[in-house]
Amino acid sequence: MKLILRILLSALAVVILSKVLPHVSVDNYFTAIVVAIVLSLLNFIVKPILVILTLPVTIVTFGLFLLIINAIIILLADNLIGGFNVDGIWWALLFSLLLSLLQSLLFSLLKEKDKV
Repeated sequence: MKLILRILLSALAVVILSKVLPHVSVDNYFTAIVVAIVLSLLNFIVKPILVILTLPVTIVTFGLFLLIINAIIILLADNLIGGFNVDGIWWALLFSLLLSLLQSLLFSLLKEKDKV
């Protein structure tokens, strides 16, 4: 149940960011749920491989290259999902940063709810 709630909160974050950012678009709410699922799968499967392959660059840049890896994951989701569009790597980078911030805020509300 908690996994489904986290996916729905991630989809809500995707919808909010698509309304706020001009170069990010999501067709409908179902597409946002698919984006949340695909992003979680890509972060689980592809991201560790990319982190290992780019470890020297990540060490040299003191971890800042991980931001680029997150943007690449967003662009990969853009290519996989038809109703999700991000225009360029800079918008993907901004979307990635804001998505992680918004998800952490929403997930902290979920943890507060669990404690009560």
